[in-house]
Amino acid sequence: MQAPLDPETAPRPKIKDLEVMVGEVVRETPEAATLVLFTGNDRLDYRPGHFLTLEPQQFRALERFIAYFEDCKGTKEQARAYSLSSAPHERSLAITIKEERYVPGITRYPPLLSPLLVWDTLPGTRLVVTGFSGPYVLPHDIESRTDHLVHMCAGSGIVPNMSILKHALHQHLKVRHTLIYANRVWEDVIFRQQLDELAAAHPKRLKIVHALSREKKRLRSSSDVRRGRVTEEIIREFVPDPSSVEVFVCGPGVTKFDRQAAK
Repeated sequence: MQAPLDPETAPRPKIKDLEVMVGEVVRETPEAATLVLFTGNDRLDYRPGHFLTLEPQQFRALERFIAYFEDCKGTKEQARAYSLSSAPHERSLAITIKEERYVPGITRYPPLLSPLLVWDTLPGTRLVVTGFSGPYVLPHDIESRTDHLVHMCAGSGIVPNMSILKHALHQHLKVRHTLIYANRVWEDVIFRQQLDELAAAHPKRLKIVHALSREKKRLRSSSDVRRGRVTEEIIREFVPDPSSVEVFVCGPGVTKFDRQAAK
């Protein structure tokens, strides 16, 4: 009898176009929304952490802007990738998008697709998405690697980790999780209610620590909320033995000012 294929080395599923319909739009924060996507197929082959890509050319509202930008750039306007916030065991697909902003001196062109998806996409909207892609995924053999998974996220970097976290809590019962999540203020925390519910449902397997760098309101008296940025002291407090853990780190893009400050 032929031995089963190793999931890590087995041929990857073919990337394909999927016709989907937006079933629900969930407002996560003032700048972020989740699009729950109906596919008509209850068994989709993807891994927690994967992303979908969307071609902006499919939106008629962007037609003139795309034509102008392509003329300025001398190249085709590229597809955009959005991480799945759903987990494979869940019935629906979902992507979560944070609106990108135009910032003079940092962004050369105004973002097109993310504002449209966050603010102007309604239930019933039909989309074509391409998937599933990306190397930032939960290993199938995570239980043989560690019993402690650490998620270090900032801003919208929580999105793929939400997929990973939900799937691991559901599927890998021997693994516990520590999530250290950095934002400016409470209002910026994506999935705040869902994270609270997960922590309440899995008190022995999930520890969440919020680091808020600009929150002026009084913080609740709790060890799981810290004022300021994520520091080495915070990491050492909640991850005392880093040699025994697997770590997933994800955050927003790095600006040229961040690069200069890091030199």
